Amino acid sequence: MLRQLQQIAQWFDDRLHLTKLFASTAGHRVPKSSGSWFYVFGSGTMLCLMLQLVTGTCLAFVYVPSADEAYTTLEYLTYEQPLGWYLRALHYWGSNFMLGIMSLHMAQVFLFGAYKYPRELTWITGVLLLFVTLGLAFTGQVMRFDQDAYWGLGIGTAIMGRVPVIGAQLVNLMLAGPIIAGETLSRFFTLHVFILPGTILALIGVHLRLVLTKGINEYPKPGVPVRRETYVEEYETLVEKEGVAFVPGAISKDLYFSAFVMLAIATCAAVFGPKGPEGVPDPTYIQTAPQPDFLFLWVYSVAALLPPYTETVVLLVGPAVGVLALLALPFISNTGEKSARRRPVAVLTVLVAFLGLGLLTWAGLTSPWSPHMQAWTSDPTPVAFVKGRSPLELQGALVLQNKQCRNCHALDGVGGHRGPDLSTVATRLTRDQLVRQVIQGGGNMPAYGKNLSPAEVDALVAFMMTLHPANELPARDATLSVRRSP
Repeated sequence: MLRQLQQIAQWFDDRLHLTKLFASTAGHRVPKSSGSWFYVFGSGTMLCLMLQLVTGTCLAFVYVPSADEAYTTLEYLTYEQPLGWYLRALHYWGSNFMLGIMSLHMAQVFLFGAYKYPRELTWITGVLLLFVTLGLAFTGQVMRFDQDAYWGLGIGTAIMGRVPVIGAQLVNLMLAGPIIAGETLSRFFTLHVFILPGTILALIGVHLRLVLTKGINEYPKPGVPVRRETYVEEYETLVEKEGVAFVPGAISKDLYFSAFVMLAIATCAAVFGPKGPEGVPDPTYIQTAPQPDFLFLWVYSVAALLPPYTETVVLLVGPAVGVLALLALPFISNTGEKSARRRPVAVLTVLVAFLGLGLLTWAGLTSPWSPHMQAWTSDPTPVAFVKGRSPLELQGALVLQNKQCRNCHALDGVGGHRGPDLSTVATRLTRDQLVRQVIQGGGNMPAYGKNLSPAEVDALVAFMMTLHPANELPARDATLSVRRSP
């Protein structure tokens, strides 16, 4: 019986060349030093992609990509379909983990100098995979077609519309028309389900082919630079002398890491659940406070913190410069040291990048930049701010309340937080500065010169001039004493 099975297996192997296929792929030899915990992020990313393909296919059996039914099917999946909420959660957290692990993989490749000769194309395909994955995450957010998705798409469209000359055409291409409508959702569904996954699979095929032909980067050693004339021969000698088969010699840590990632995704999905739905998309509902998915919170923070006059330049030029820099990197720094110990600038670059993204993401999670649209009606003015005020100052307190100033400004922490708290505003701005700020605006504050009468401005400023601690005088113009001196 065993002999017959061996003959059958041999028959298939003679025709399919399975043994040769295994030897040239999973069984290919790699440097022994690459069987390290630093090299597990590529396989972890691949696991997340497979999870996304499986869960996305299951979701597509129920999801209806139409403006009338998309949100309804989302609610059905979340609240009625058995374990539908968990399936959505696996897909959502799988996306977050995929991009996070891919970013760690890119950082490891950069720090280990694995983008240098002869692996330039390996790096470039990896960069393209990163940005296509970002596109997949963004289109996935639109698939929810709730309030967050609607306004997130609106913000993305507004950024696209700022492109000189062809901005309007790009918006029409993006939305399948001038506005967000049913055709928009169909276009994003096609991108999310067909075009972007197909692009990722094609790029992964090229990426893995390059890994197999150019080899996995050895663990870099200080003082062993890359020389174009000798590196390939040195690498082949290293693999021949100390190399091991990837399976089973170097795959063990990848398997452990993949198991940990799968457990982490399953746990996050069970504990935190899926994202949304956040209400039916309604452009007339002004009390919404949309927020992008976790992956794009740093963009949300950048857009909120940028001075208005820099937005167009930073949002359009910044990403283009970043993409070009990543693509040009293997040609700018093609040879030389690979070890991070001899490349302090590379280490500093990675630390600054991750620290910046982390802080911006944290700000996006914790900073309530959106106006608090109920503040002017539901949050009364604290008694301490009206006690002992003159009739004119009390009239200013009414202007502050009735003109919805507290949608964006708080008093003693109560109210909106888009603008600064006004509890001590008199210690920061003089009377003239307050008048100018109210009438002309500035920063993220709009001008109210056409919305308030001179009497209302006078009352409002009079009230704000009383907003200072009892033991601290209000701000004054330092030039006045100079002008009055003999």
